[in-house]
Order: sequence, then structure tokens, then C-alpha cells
Amino acid sequence: MSAEVIDTNPYSRLMALQRMGIVSEYKKIREKSVAVVGVGGVGSVAAEMLTRCGIGRLQLYDFDTVELANMNRLFFRPEHAGMTKTDAAVRTLRDINPDVDYESYHMNITTVEGFHRFTESLKDPHTGASRVDLVLACVDNYEARMCINQACLEMRQTWMESGVSEDAVSGHIQTMTPGSSACFACVPPLVVASGIDEKTLKREGVCAASLPTTMGMVAGMLVQNALKHMLNFGDVAKYLGYSALKDYFPSMHVHANPECDNGACVRAQKDHREMLESPEWKAADALRAAAEAAAAAEEDAKALHEENDWGISLDAETVEQFKVKDTGADLDDLMNQLSVLSSGK
Repeated sequence: MSAEVIDTNPYSRLMALQRMGIVSEYKKIREKSVAVVGVGGVGSVAAEMLTRCGIGRLQLYDFDTVELANMNRLFFRPEHAGMTKTDAAVRTLRDINPDVDYESYHMNITTVEGFHRFTESLKDPHTGASRVDLVLACVDNYEARMCINQACLEMRQTWMESGVSEDAVSGHIQTMTPGSSACFACVPPLVVASGIDEKTLKREGVCAASLPTTMGMVAGMLVQNALKHMLNFGDVAKYLGYSALKDYFPSMHVHANPECDNGACVRAQKDHREMLESPEWKAADALRAAAEAAAAAEEDAKALHEENDWGISLDAETVEQFKVKDTGADLDDLMNQLSVLSSGK
């Protein structure tokens, strides 16, 4: 991934984040792998954004096919109708960025066989550990979310869940790290607990509302959060909501439930507490705190108007205009002059 600023380099504007000090090593994105589960309104756009960002590998999962009813969204085209969503996505994404390694999985992860295939596809065949850096859940039903939650808990895999409300005017994203944050079974977001029977949305002739604007907003929030997590910059949102009607973005940290019904979550919480109490973690935490304090002190010590990378400066005439001239008068002299002026003498 070159940082050379030329018209033929598709990564030059991305690498500018590194030159500007936002990201220390943007090229590390080429080493990252993301699994996108659900290639619908949010997932397809998220996959495209990651592709344009230069992700190393994308694993796409969906059991559905493209329909003309999907054309109100941002990604699929009429000629994709009838294709599996994963194959249609890979065909389009490969045209956008052939540097990315794509894997297509046409499966239903909520079946016993599908869940097994899903978990195995996330594992390194040699070590059994996760071979992805992040899982993005872009599914539209509670059952699929719970399956992703279970797989990630068992593998201790960080994942980000996203959702759009049935009325298409609100959505959310949520980061879940087994042990240190709530799992989906601890406190499922209200957006999927609205009391609407999901099965009614799947009947023939019934279609949930869908706005490409809301889908794009949630996908952008999700991928921005994913980039911050993978490239270590900014603050990774634990929970971020979006209300289109009020332009409202609520944010909060959702803590793990010690009495969660999911045994894998409770075990992960126990392991996390033990890790925080370990001497190695405390030493590393002290080093991080010292480094942050040193960086803050260095920032405070910088001059307010030091030379900058943008070449902004004041010319000599402008500086002269704003210089405070010393008249030699003290405060008593100035007060006497004001008294004379006010008396009219």
C-alpha cells in the first residue's frame, strides 16, 4: 500500500490519514480480516466501505438471494436479481478493489449445520483460534444475532452488532468484547425488542420499511468504529444510537451482566476479572498510563503558535498592527485622563 500522491494510486487519500497523524500505520489495514454476516442494506454497504478502505480479507455470509425489492438500497443492481447476495457482492467488490481477498459463504447460520460451518470458517485450521480481527453483524433478526453472539463468546472474538428499526428511521451499533462488555444475551438493544413479531416481516407480501439513507448512516457508523478498533485511533463506541427524526446520537457503555443466562459469557467475565488482577496486566496498565501522561505533558508544553505543516503565518505588517504600544503612562495617569474627559474640562 503506497502513500505516493499520484492520480493512479487508489490508496493515496487513505494514507493521508497517516501523514496527518490520525493513524500511526494505516497500511496495517492490509493485514486485517473482517467477517460481515448479513449482506443486506447495512452489510453490503459496510462491505463496500471496507473494500474501498483496502481491507486485507473479507468473509461474507448470507443465505438470501437478491430481489428487485432490494433495489431501494445502495449496493445491488437489477442485473443481480436471482443471484445469491454473497456472490453478487463479491462480483461487484472485486471490480472495485481486486487487492482484497474475498470469501463467499451462502449459508443460514441459524441452523445446526449452518452454525457449525460458520464457526469453523472463522477458525484458523491449524491453531483453532479466530482468523478474523472482527465480526460485523448486519443481520435483521434476533435469532441470527444470538447465533453470532454464541460463536463469538466461545471463540472470545470481539464483534460489532448493528441494526435498523422496522420503521427505518433509527438504528444503532454496539461493540461486544467477551468478558469486558455485555454480550447480546445480557441486554439486547431495544431496537430488536420492539414487540413486533419478526415472522410477520418474512411473510409473502409483507415488507419491512427500508431507507437507503438510514442504512448508509448505520453502515458508516459501523465501519468507522471498526476502523478505529483495528487501527487503534480515536474512541471506539461501545453503544451508539441514531434517530433520524430528531438527529439524536445517544452513546453509552453497556456493562456485562454478572447474572447473564449465557454460561460462556459468565465464564468470559470471570477470566476477564482474573486478567485485570494479574501482575502482568497491572504492569502493562501502569506503562500505558505513564505513556499517556507523558504524551499529554508533551502536548501541553508545545507553543500555541508554533510553526505548522500548513504554512500559515502572519506577515510583518499585520503583526505590527496588533502590537500593544507602550505609552509610558501608569494606571494613575490613565485614571486622571478619564476623569478629565468625563468632566468635560
